[in-house]
Amino acid sequence: MDGFEINKILAAIIVTILIVLGIGKFTDYLFYVEKPKQSAYKVELAASTSVEENSTKQSSADIKALLAMGDISHGEKVFKKCSACHTITQGGKNKIGPALWGVLGRQIGSYPDYKFSKAMASYGNVWSFEEINSFLIKPAKHIKGTKMAFVGLKEEKDRASVILYLNSMIDNALPTP
Repeated sequence: MDGFEINKILAAIIVTILIVLGIGKFTDYLFYVEKPKQSAYKVELAASTSVEENSTKQSSADIKALLAMGDISHGEKVFKKCSACHTITQGGKNKIGPALWGVLGRQIGSYPDYKFSKAMASYGNVWSFEEINSFLIKPAKHIKGTKMAFVGLKEEKDRASVILYLNSMIDNALPTP
């Protein structure tokens, strides 16, 4: 094959590419459709309530019913998921997360010798039964910016049991609602 044959093959490839691109541009010009300035229909988002909003609306009667489902011995079993990052013994050391002895009734983000995320440290509430229940549903959604990566406890019985277990791990247990 000589140089002239190679030139003819390359020219054929280039012409084919130019024709394909040219046809595309020509059809865009031929079938030009002007986009409307306004959408033909509007999609309105349904008003949804988040877990946070639901938890703040939760009354003491709801938390009382929730805690009635729980059991301290079941909470001890469920807490094993938490024990990878937290200790629950009196005077226990911090792990990845802070020690949880006496957590109920304590200011959120205020445990000695533990560096909390900015979101947790500035949250400004106290760990109440309602607050910890809302947090345990989905921690990252309840306090946005927390460094706790736990997905949460979806089952009400599990959450109630863990809350009762945490309440039993206090020098002076808080009275259950």
